[in-house]
Amino acid sequence: MALTVSRATVSDTGRAGVPGRVPVLTMGVEEEFLLVDRASRAPVGRGPRVIAAAGRTLGPLVQPEFFTAQVEICTSPTTDAAALRSELSGIRAEVIRAAATEQCLLLAAGTPVVPPEHPLTVTPDERYRQMASRYPSILGDYDQAVCGCHVHIGVDSRAEALDLANRMRPWLPVLQALAGNSPFDRGRDSGYASWRAVEHARWPTVGPAPVLDEAAYERCAEELVRSGTVLDRRMIYWYARPSEHVPTLEIRVADVNARIGTVVLLAVLVRGLAATLRAEAAEGATAPAPHSARLREAHLLAAVHGLHGDGLDPVDGAPVPAWTLIARLRDRAAPGLAASGDSVLVDALLEEVRTEGTGAARQRAAHRRHGRLSRVVDSLVETVAAA
Repeated sequence: MALTVSRATVSDTGRAGVPGRVPVLTMGVEEEFLLVDRASRAPVGRGPRVIAAAGRTLGPLVQPEFFTAQVEICTSPTTDAAALRSELSGIRAEVIRAAATEQCLLLAAGTPVVPPEHPLTVTPDERYRQMASRYPSILGDYDQAVCGCHVHIGVDSRAEALDLANRMRPWLPVLQALAGNSPFDRGRDSGYASWRAVEHARWPTVGPAPVLDEAAYERCAEELVRSGTVLDRRMIYWYARPSEHVPTLEIRVADVNARIGTVVLLAVLVRGLAATLRAEAAEGATAPAPHSARLREAHLLAAVHGLHGDGLDPVDGAPVPAWTLIARLRDRAAPGLAASGDSVLVDALLEEVRTEGTGAARQRAAHRRHGRLSRVVDSLVETVAAA
């Protein structure tokens, strides 16, 4: 079925016409993966050795994460979707090879499908140790790791990043729904498309970003650290935030996904939307201001249903079929997608998702076919390797 483009309240809010000049922004991706044992398919803490092996080729493009059972990869900034896909494919392949030498597999799921056989180990990094010491109730039994996919968009300044974050707030639940890939959690079906969203929200500050300008951001960030709510500014985990170490806006709503096409789709949609909104901001368009409670409800529905069933228009509060919201997002980002030459690519990748299902839907389909969670893990591993 072809994607039908329609417009309604959320797609019109703040719109000031088609911008005369839309920039082509840089984009980059961070992906967090679990390492699972080849035999048990349970998470295992072999990350340091895997990272050391892969790092001989990849250097800083492969990094540790909070638990030793995790690995993070990051791409270089690029304006080209094909280059992004190629780099993601190459980095994934190198980490898969390194994992194989340690008898483990690279799993792209937002939460562990099979429970760990032993408590997970915190990566031996001073900052991670401080986080573990300060927030013990969040970590519980050390059996839960969450893995996300973060998209970075190049900006000129922190002020621009914050303005874009304000303007993108109504669209982030749609992107979250598209990326849901954690229906199973430690041996059970959670009932959610993205159980990661629930687990991750245990950490302070996880959720929609407040509407801030640069001065207000500085005051807010200083107070969060001063009060002990967060350890440092890097722990400001809003769904859209300015990076503290590179000039980017970071979008943090997506689960990690096995299909590389889904990752590229997320990146180019975020980039296209950001470029459109940036051009509109230059023309003086106002930013939408959905009520915070309504926005949180939209994110909750995205986590529960993904693209199956209704989402929520966070501006007027109306229930809307998830695929209608996707169509509105595609329409809203159209000027930015056209400027970067990604319109045809996005339509093709959206049709793949419509035909083959989201990551969550494919995981459940694998479980229905085989009746075993180990086969769900195998299907995810095979998909990552096929990239």
